[in-house]
Amino acid sequence: MLLEPPIDELVEKMGNPYRLAVVVGKRAKFLSETLSDEEKEAIPEVTRAVDEVDDGTIVLDSEENL
Repeated sequence: MLLEPPIDELVEKMGNPYRLAVVVGKRAKFLSETLSDEEKEAIPEVTRAVDEVDDGTIVLDSEENL
C-alpha cells in the first residue's frame, strides 16, 4: 500500500490516475531493464518511479502522448 507520497498528490501532478499508472509503469519497466540487481533490491523499481513523479523528476507536457 502506498502511503508516502499520498496518491492524491501524485494523481494531481499527472492529471488523472490512468496517466499516473501508465507513466509509473513505463518508468518502472525502463528501470528494471537498466538497474543492477543490487540497485533493484535496495529500492524497488516502482518505488523509484513513484518517487521521481513526486519530486518532479518526471513531468509531462500538457498534451504529451504516452
